[in-house]
Amino acid sequence: MADRSHITLYSGGHKGSEAEFGRLAEQWGLQEVNFSFEGHTTIERTRGLRVLDTETLEKGNVSMEIVSARMGRKFAHANKIRKVIQTLFHMVNHGYHVLAVGWIQPDNTVKGGTGWGVELAKWFNRPVHVFDQDRNAWFTWKDNAWVAETPHLDRDTFVGTGTRHLTEAGKKAIHDFFTGAFGSAP
Repeated sequence: MADRSHITLYSGGHKGSEAEFGRLAEQWGLQEVNFSFEGHTTIERTRGLRVLDTETLEKGNVSMEIVSARMGRKFAHANKIRKVIQTLFHMVNHGYHVLAVGWIQPDNTVKGGTGWGVELAKWFNRPVHVFDQDRNAWFTWKDNAWVAETPHLDRDTFVGTGTRHLTEAGKKAIHDFFTGAFGSAP
């Protein structure tokens, strides 16, 4: 078995997709870093936990008007989601490849807070892959469009994020990604 200990998953450790990415990272012997903030209650993964202080969170601050315009929707509880959006900045800023599980919408954004991580990856010119749970397939952002394509890694850091409402198909897609990228489970 190849040494995978130099590969790092950056995530948020939330229930659903992020927790599944974390469980598999631990199983495959990868490093795991989970960004969070004080008072965050939906975190399941504490391995490699980094609680961001107010000053560090602010480095990921962006106007909610910009987020709303880019995502094509309004956020009813802007103050509540702001820290999540700031945390997503740190995840994407640290990882190279961005893998997300959720739903690609007709306007090419991804549903929910996950969508902001995907938009950041596009802005940062990072390889970004989304497993669409309705279409049961992986898609990669290329030339301003989603193209059906299985993700692969060519760097030693990646972001694992996505919906809290992980389906069995989404769970299988994450597992299949790990098997394809890192070989059989140890």
